[in-house]
Amino acid sequence: MAVLIDRPNWPGPRALLWSHLVSDVSYEELHDFARLLGVPARAFDRDHYDVPETVYEKAVALGAEAVSSAELVRRLRASGLRRPKVSRPKVSRPSSSR
Repeated sequence: MAVLIDRPNWPGPRALLWSHLVSDVSYEELHDFARLLGVPARAFDRDHYDVPETVYEKAVALGAEAVSSAELVRRLRASGLRRPKVSRPKVSRPSSSR
């Protein structure tokens, strides 16, 4: 199993710090681990789950490898599973002429 988690150091909702949970093997492995951890599907964002600090220790106890944020991104990119944000082109609105 190659599920990775970084330390909870990203501020987020409910005044909690948040971690990123990824797999460097497959999305299937990641989704299975998230279900085991009790993380809802809505926490999935492109290629990772955002998880609150309250589940960090449980994730590590279940086998997630604790790594730095930089290591997490490096390994995710190396696996080919990184899905970058897609920039949406700005839509120009016609000016109203009166």
